[in-house]
Amino acid sequence: MNQIVGTCPVCSDEMRVVRLRCRACDTALDGSFELPRFLRLAPEQLYFVETFIHNRGKIKDVEEELGISYPTVVARLDEVVVALGYESAADESDLSETRHKILDELSEGRIDAAEAATRLRGLQGA
Repeated sequence: MNQIVGTCPVCSDEMRVVRLRCRACDTALDGSFELPRFLRLAPEQLYFVETFIHNRGKIKDVEEELGISYPTVVARLDEVVVALGYESAADESDLSETRHKILDELSEGRIDAAEAATRLRGLQGA
């Protein structure tokens, strides 16, 4: 069975389902049905969301599983938030809090100075 395409391959607008059919009894419904928000996501965004949920939202575990940095995880999560139709939560107070968390991890010895510097540099582009 083919996967549902959530966005138009020609103009990138949102697709609509116009017919639903029961596999068991062949009952059909015609109309205009809205697709779930998650079908607005690109395949790589959906994979990221699945990985994020699988790791119960633990960013460090997502970093390790995907082989990406903390700032990249945060940036991808923000991209997903926007793709789902919500406003981006990445404002200056969030960045300040993230900076403090990175520095706390450094002071507690959970990351080294090079990792902290990499993460802090990554926040500048966020």
